[in-house]
Amino acid sequence: MGSFSIWHWLIVLLVVVLVFGTKKLRNIGSDLGGAVKGFKEGMKSEDKPGEAKTEIPPSAGQTIEGEVRKETTKS
Repeated sequence: MGSFSIWHWLIVLLVVVLVFGTKKLRNIGSDLGGAVKGFKEGMKSEDKPGEAKTEIPPSAGQTIEGEVRKETTKS
């Protein structure tokens, strides 16, 4: 099995554009770029040793109200 030629890649690109459309592909590209940018920024902030990490204490969180149901087991 040899390497693909430029014609193979052009046909694959054409099929992908026909299936997904250019708008959807553009949105996927921008979402992926934003995710990579966020990941890089997160990695840079972890590399700085002098910077203290701020965590939210458990008491400052939100309370979620709901009801508790007793679980019944079948024998």
